Amino acid sequence: MFDSLSVKLEKAFQTLKGQGKITEINVASTIKEIRKALIDADVNYKVAKEVTDEIREKALGQDVITAISPGQLLTKITSDELTALMGGQSEDIKLEGSPAVILISGLQGSGKTTFTGKLALYLKKQGRNVLLTACDIYRPAAIDQLKVLGEQVGVEVYAEPENKDAVKIAKAAIEHARKNNHRVVIVDTAGRLAVDEEMMNEIAGLKESLRPSETLFVVDSMTGQDAVNTARAFNERLNFDGVVLTKLDGDTRGGAALSIRRVVDKPIKFISTGEKMEAIDRFYPDRMASRILGMGDVISLVERAQQAYDEDEAKRLSKKIRKNQFDFNDFLQQLQQVKKMGNMKDLLGMIPGMGKALKGVDLDDNSFKPIEAIIRSMTMDERENPDLINGSRKTRIAKGSGRTVQEVNNLLKQFSDMRKLMKTMNKMGGGKKALSALNPFGR
Repeated sequence: MFDSLSVKLEKAFQTLKGQGKITEINVASTIKEIRKALIDADVNYKVAKEVTDEIREKALGQDVITAISPGQLLTKITSDELTALMGGQSEDIKLEGSPAVILISGLQGSGKTTFTGKLALYLKKQGRNVLLTACDIYRPAAIDQLKVLGEQVGVEVYAEPENKDAVKIAKAAIEHARKNNHRVVIVDTAGRLAVDEEMMNEIAGLKESLRPSETLFVVDSMTGQDAVNTARAFNERLNFDGVVLTKLDGDTRGGAALSIRRVVDKPIKFISTGEKMEAIDRFYPDRMASRILGMGDVISLVERAQQAYDEDEAKRLSKKIRKNQFDFNDFLQQLQQVKKMGNMKDLLGMIPGMGKALKGVDLDDNSFKPIEAIIRSMTMDERENPDLINGSRKTRIAKGSGRTVQEVNNLLKQFSDMRKLMKTMNKMGGGKKALSALNPFGR
């Protein structure tokens, strides 16, 4: 996420390395590099200039505290300005009305339908009864796609495939929601390959008729400056409430998306970082600024963990660890939980310093496959009691999993070391503290 921008900003701050104080000369050099990094990342030129001018103004004349370097001070100022650029404060969606209606808009291919499914799951996890509505009357596959997504997340989908009137479909869906106690109706609308009058009239008509509590504009982060232009065109007609950035998991320049907040003066409310239904996050400007500058985002990582982990399962696991009964079945289950949290590289990038370390490393869910294959090749007795695994069993497990005996040995050693660590922490009285760290619910 914003990998190239992060690297270039880091290089910009390197120009202040070894400098004892901030001067007009060394600041000018650094600011020039920061501006270049922002423009290269596709941030709107006017916006990039405004941001860097503000950074320069705040940096000059600042006294550098003995405990921090000029580079650290400028990083802090840049972080503050990036946060301000992206809106300063996080803004949640408005859910008003009975039912509350959320209208989804955007160009074809921006990820509208997929995001609609993700948002349904996000709201469902909050205990809300959600109804998805298929109002893309031009692309038959869109209705089928929404039905598949609805089935995946366990949410009902309202569709009238034969009806070619989007407004009538949406109104019928709202009536259906009232009768069946659905508290939120999410309306997926048709997209086009470009902004055109027909499309704008249709989406404007939907908004006028439905009076949604929230209208969201979905934009593909990879579309460059077109994203800003499209956002402006949609906002002029729709006056939408917030922006959704999709496909942020790709190594894209993506900076144009950061310009949207400044250009249309509407908050970014959600980001989507992968194909999985769970890969959706509420947008926090300060956290995103922190990630762009390579400082990680531990808070979002913890929140993801809390969403992915089952509380009862976490308590059961804690009990097993205390009794030193953690086995390969538990290990396998934890792998599945981690995979639910989203793209592995994106998750690790939330840990301070890891984004830089993982640059150029191809890391995804497939990384777990060798481990899973080895564990699944074990018998139930072997999983529950790894001490049973002798030389002949190792050979059988290796053949069954398509891995080498060496890989089996490595996994067994790592697992043994992990169990010893858990046991030691319990003996030292640090068990409770360690367990609360392992248990995202802290119980």
